[in-house]
Amino acid sequence: MKMSFRWYGKTDSIPLEYIRQIPAMEGIVTAIYDIPVGEAWPMDKIEELKSTVEAAGLYISVIESVPVHEDIKIGLPTRDKYIENYKETIRNLGKAGIPVVCYNFMPIFDWTRTDLEYRLPDGSTALIFEEEVAKKMDPLTGELSLPGWDSSYKKEDLQVLFDHYKNVDHEKLWENLEYFIKEIIPVAEEAGVKMAIHPDDPPFDIFGLPRIITNKENLERFVNLYDSPYNGLTMCSGSLGSHPDNDFPEMLRYFGKKGRVNFVHARNVKLTGGMSFEESAHPSKYGSVDMYEVIRAMKDFEYDGPIRPDHGRMVWGETGKPGYGLYDRALGATYLYGLWEAENKNRNRK
Repeated sequence: MKMSFRWYGKTDSIPLEYIRQIPAMEGIVTAIYDIPVGEAWPMDKIEELKSTVEAAGLYISVIESVPVHEDIKIGLPTRDKYIENYKETIRNLGKAGIPVVCYNFMPIFDWTRTDLEYRLPDGSTALIFEEEVAKKMDPLTGELSLPGWDSSYKKEDLQVLFDHYKNVDHEKLWENLEYFIKEIIPVAEEAGVKMAIHPDDPPFDIFGLPRIITNKENLERFVNLYDSPYNGLTMCSGSLGSHPDNDFPEMLRYFGKKGRVNFVHARNVKLTGGMSFEESAHPSKYGSVDMYEVIRAMKDFEYDGPIRPDHGRMVWGETGKPGYGLYDRALGATYLYGLWEAENKNRNRK
C-alpha cells in the first residue's frame, strides 16, 4: 500500500512540508478547488498542482475529487455537455500521469454530520452523526453547511435541485449512474486513470434524497455496470463501517480479490445505536471497525494502491477544517503503517 494524505491546496493550513515529515508518507490526495463543477480542468492547472506537490518531495497519488455535476445525477438533457467536460478532465489527468480519480454520486450533498465539534471523553473533538438530530435538519430552511459540500449553492438553487430530485428515485439514480459510467470508463481506460467511486456517507438516504452506493449488494451491482479494473471502488471504512449491517473487512477482501479496489480510506467509527455514530481515533479499541482486520484484508489481495488516513479528531489544541487536522491523521497514518509492517513480517515468517 502507498500511504497518502489529503491536502486542500495552497489554502490548506497544513503545508506540504509538514506532511512529508509523517513517517512512510509518499502520496498526496488533492484536487483543483477553484474550477466550477462541470467545467473541464485545463492542463496548465493540473501541471501547476503536480509541480507544487513534487517540489515538496511527494507525488499526487489520487485526485479527490472531480465532482459530478448534478445534471448528470438527475439525468437532465444538459448532462452530455458535462460528461464531455468530465472526459476531457480525465484525459488531461492521464496525460499528467495521475493514476487514480476518486469521485462520488451522492445527490446534492457530500458527507453529512450533525455535529463537527463533539467533545469526546478524552477532551478531543470529533465529527458525529445523530440519527434523531438529522431527522430534524432541513438544509432548505436552516443554515446547514458542512465542509465537502458545494458552497456555491444558494438557497434558491437548492430548492430547484430538490424539485428535480422529486423525479429521481433509487432506480432512476442507478440508471443515471450507469449512463455516466458507460460514457467515462472507456475514456479512463485509454487515459490510464483508474476511477474509484466513494461510498455514500453515511450509507443511507438523507433529507429524502436517494443514496445507492451503500452496501455489498450495491457495490456488486456497481462494479457489474462495466467490467473493467478502471471501474473501481474507494473502500472507505468510515463510510461503509457506519452502517451496522456492513462487515467492512469482509467487503474489502471480497472486492479486492475481484481487482476492483482502487483506493482505500481508513478511519474508525464508533456505532452508538440505530444509525448514529461518532468518529473515533484510528486504533481498533476506540471504534467499531477492526482496523487490524482491514490491514489483513488488504494483505490477502496484496493491495499496492493508495490509502489515506481519513477524518481525524482535533487533538492537542489544534484548530482547522473539521476532520482534517494534522496531528490525529498523522497518528492514524503511523498506526496503519505499523499494522501493515507487522502483518508483512508475520506472513514472511510462516
